[in-house]
Amino acid sequence: MLNTQRKRILTSLLVVGFLLFVAQFVYANQGEPGSTEDPLVTQSYVEQRIEQFKYYVDQKLANNETGQPSEAASTFKVVELKNGERLITGGGTELILRSGKAKAIVSELGGLSNVTEGYDIGKDQSIPTNHLLIIPRDDGRGVIATTDAILMVKGAYTIQQ
Repeated sequence: MLNTQRKRILTSLLVVGFLLFVAQFVYANQGEPGSTEDPLVTQSYVEQRIEQFKYYVDQKLANNETGQPSEAASTFKVVELKNGERLITGGGTELILRSGKAKAIVSELGGLSNVTEGYDIGKDQSIPTNHLLIIPRDDGRGVIATTDAILMVKGAYTIQQ
């Protein structure tokens, strides 16, 4: 009787242990490492992805569409506007009003980002001198000179009468 009871207990323990082993094996093979099913990754994987990203960013900064170094994208240009002229910018363009007066040209999606003081410049608001402005989208935003003005511009722009 005791021997039969021991066999049942031992058999039950072996079955439970086997089921736990199988469950662990199935769970461990659910997803590819780094996928949404298994988000844990190794340090070497993360470092490899960071290096790939750095290379991508360096290439984009070093080359424009033609493969030549992009001087216009990396330096400010001095732009002179006459009273009433408009400077319409592209997305990501940076500008600084150095002298004169100008007002903001905005779009339905927002104004000009004043990163010096951390606020959005709205429609027809005056542009403060010596503040760095960033234009987030290529949707017709820019500035209109209310007097003769000098700006520093980094990025794409056009001047309109």
